[in-house]
Parts: sequence; C-alpha cells; structure tokens
Amino acid sequence: MASASHRRSLRTRRTLVVSAAVVAAGAGAGALVLNANASGTDLYHRTLAAKDGWASSGAGTTGGAKADSAHTFTVSTRAQLVKALGSVSATSPRIIKVKGTIDANTDDSGKKLTCADYAAGTGYSLSAYLKAFDPATYGRSKLPSGTQEKARAAAQDKQAKNIVFRVPANTTIVGVPGTNAGITGGMLQIQKVDNVIVRNLTFADTEDCFPQWDPTDGDDGNWNSAYDSVTLRGATHVWADHNTFTDAGHFDSTNPKYYGREYQVHDGELDITKSSDLVTVEHNQFTSHDKTMLIGSSDSEPSGKLRVTLHHNIWKGIVQRAPLTRVGQVHIYNNVYDVTPLNGYSLQYSINSRAKAQVVAQNNYWTVPSSLKVSKLLSGDGTGSVAGSGNLVNGTTTDLVAAYNAANSKKIKTTVNWTPTLTAGLESSVKNLPTELAKTTGAGVLTAS
Repeated sequence: MASASHRRSLRTRRTLVVSAAVVAAGAGAGALVLNANASGTDLYHRTLAAKDGWASSGAGTTGGAKADSAHTFTVSTRAQLVKALGSVSATSPRIIKVKGTIDANTDDSGKKLTCADYAAGTGYSLSAYLKAFDPATYGRSKLPSGTQEKARAAAQDKQAKNIVFRVPANTTIVGVPGTNAGITGGMLQIQKVDNVIVRNLTFADTEDCFPQWDPTDGDDGNWNSAYDSVTLRGATHVWADHNTFTDAGHFDSTNPKYYGREYQVHDGELDITKSSDLVTVEHNQFTSHDKTMLIGSSDSEPSGKLRVTLHHNIWKGIVQRAPLTRVGQVHIYNNVYDVTPLNGYSLQYSINSRAKAQVVAQNNYWTVPSSLKVSKLLSGDGTGSVAGSGNLVNGTTTDLVAAYNAANSKKIKTTVNWTPTLTAGLESSVKNLPTELAKTTGAGVLTAS
C-alpha cells in the first residue's frame, strides 16, 4: 500500500446569531438572525468581530471596508473579476461583489476554454507524457524532466494565467446574496498581502488539466496538481467566512488511473501555507474532497507563524486534511465532522498534527458510521500535539487522542504551549451543533442588510 503523501500537492462589531433563547422557546427552523451589526453596515462593508479568532489580532481584519466608490465593483465574468482585482501590489481598499457564478476557464470574451486549448502550441499530450515517464522504462528515482515535462509545465502555465486570481491587500470579495455567487474552476491566490476578506462564495471543481507525475512521492508515486480553490501563501489577517468548497462537477471517483495511481486533478480547497499568519476560517462548508486544508507547506517552516482559528465549519465527505497542521498554533472549535462516505470520498483521517504543531481541538462534533474506528479521526507523525476537550462522537464525549494513541506507535502529544483567548462564539454545549450548522454555514446564507 502506498504511504500517505503530505506534500503540497475591524473592529466594527459583526454578530452572527442563532438565538438560543428563540430556539428554546420553540421557534421554527426559519427563526434565525444573520449578520446583525451594531454599526448598521451592510454585508459588503462588514469587518471581523473583536476576539473572533487569530485574524482579529492586532489591527484586526477589515478588508476593503473603507473602499471608495471608485474601488467598489460588481462583477459577473472572469474578465470583470480580473479588472476589479487590479494590480496585486495595489493597497487601496477595494470591495468586489461577485454576482452569479464565474467560470474561470473562459477567455476575455466569455468563450469556454478546455484543457485542449491550454495545451495547444505547447507540444504536450497526455499519451506522450505517459509514454515518456512510464516507471517501467523511466524508473522511480527521479522527477520527470525533458521535452514532455517542459511541455506539461508550459501548458499548466497557460492555464494558471487564466484561472489564478491574485488578490491585493485590503480587499473584500463577497458574493451577492440570492445570485448563486461563486467561482468555478478558479483559484484565489492571497500571497504576501495583508487584510483580506472572502465571504459568501461557492468554490467548485478547481481542476488542474496537467497534473505532474512524481514517482518519488510515497511508495508508489503520485499525481500532484497545482491549484487550490483558495490559497494563502505568506498572507496575514485573512477572514474566510460562509463559503462553500466542493468538487461538485467532477468528483474524484471519475478520475482514471495511470501507472496504478489516481490521476488527481484537485489539490486543496483552502490551503494556508508559506508562513501565513493570523487567519480565521468560520461558518464554511467543506465537502466532497480529498486533500482539503493544509496549514503549513513543509515540516521545516519556521515557528512563530501559522496561527489559525477554525470554528463553526462543516466538514462532510472529506478524505483527509481537515486540517493537516504543521508548526503553528491552531484552534479548532465547534466544528462538525460527518465522516460518512459521500460521493465516493471515504475518510483517511480528519485532523493531522505534525511537525510540532500545537493544536487545541475543543467542543467539536463527529458523526461516525459504526464501521469506522474512532482511532481513525486523528493522525500525526509523533511530534505534534492535540489538546482540548468536549469533543463528541455520535453525541458521546470522547477522548480522541487516547483512542488514536492506543492504536498507533507514533503518539500524539496532549499538551500545548499556548492558551486560546480569541474565542468569540465558543459554545460549550454542542449536541445540537450538526442541526444548527446545517442551517447557518456555507454560501447562500448571508443577507445583504
């Protein structure tokens, strides 16, 4: 069996309330108040609340809240989105309202582009690539190089120029309610910039037409793709809220196998790497995906960064990396994990703590089928820690670390070197969390007022 791969592959107060008092009084499912805001700002100008996770540290996360009319855009096409983003070096606050679904694989006129369009003129063909790097003749000790690898890289670069959207500092990107707002086949790249907000968007099927074969990855090699739906690389103060991430449109079960390994066209859904820091990810839905969230791209990343808060998210039909954590201080609270197989995606693990990561997993809820052992919910390399309590499995309080350690030789540590304090909205009672979050997470829930 191949070994698992771990390669890359405000302060204005915002309130999100599902009133416990109203629920207790017997109100119906529709009785929920979303986005009440003490200052009365609309959805597009909202900022991260005080003490709402790591992204509220310091000056907090305000995104484009101070944008003037010249830097406020409504976009419905790929070309309009590119124009609204402007230069990645720009610093003027900007608000980008996404209306409807943007297909990243289109040209400036809106014409649909295919993998064949990106490959045209590069000399790349899958059949030639497979012939050139067949392990039976090429071997398994070195990465592909030569004519076909250069052609593959050139084709991949053509696709990247079309589907990678580079986000500048001080930007809010938010979906317009009621329009099925989102991006299909694209990647938001938040790299070496500060103060970005991403809300109310559906990110679907971010597909790499040209995965690279790596015969040295794992015991039997792996196909690795290049794009995440949202990627943070050296970014700071980022708030991702009420988004939906999914492979819908192209589930992995439809991928062929070459050299006996899955031809994987998807990478991460939301990856936080390259010493990114001060990030809050809340009220999102992550569904039907394999390598979902990477926190830290290398075991050798420097310490002091990768401080991330994940709360009130749903993880459903996720194979692994929910998240995989390295090096940093990561608080995971009030999340719901449904690890029942879905759309061909079956659990490998939920949370992985490695490379001395300091994770606090607190008051989360797992729904686990009877066929799955609780020891499979965590993973690690023997150097990471997972502290915390109040985690429920099928409604019963469960010591996840003890279950994992009893079944594995590389033990997960149970103490951390920090104490979470930025814990707005932390709920101590989580038995009803699956029902509550099903109504209040993901894209399409937020209202404009």
